[in-house]
Amino acid sequence: MNTTEKAPRPGPSGDSEVYLPDVTVAALVLEAGRLLLVEEDVRGELVINQPAGHLEPEESLVDAMVRECREETGWTVEPTGLVGVYQWIDPETRRQYLRVAFAARPLEHDAGAPLDAGILRPLWLTPEELRACRGRHRSPLVMRAAQDFLDGCSFPLSATHWLA
Repeated sequence: MNTTEKAPRPGPSGDSEVYLPDVTVAALVLEAGRLLLVEEDVRGELVINQPAGHLEPEESLVDAMVRECREETGWTVEPTGLVGVYQWIDPETRRQYLRVAFAARPLEHDAGAPLDAGILRPLWLTPEELRACRGRHRSPLVMRAAQDFLDGCSFPLSATHWLA
């Protein structure tokens, strides 16, 4: 995950300089009936998430998803489609997230690759196992994007545009 300086955020009263939501990407990868996920430590709590993270400066959304998946799981993936775009406000921090979720297929795994800070391990869970641990999901974005993916929601990658 990128640790670059964040833009100013609105205070509780709504006064702000410039409001910028956190733009994140997520990888939805299915192999042999199992979804690729990560177990991570977030503020001392062990949670389940898709391989996901923040968009970095001068990076396309697709490139960000491929990078985050490799950094968090050791898997190199090939993007196959756009699953959806999701907005969510974290009730604890009041930060708004704009998540762009992509379908991808696994290509190669580097079992010795170092994982991002906070990531404990990659996991391959069945959809039923993912539903059963809903209380451990990092956010409601995890199940919603996974369900859309499992339901076959997919837009062509050409629906995203990088105008560098």
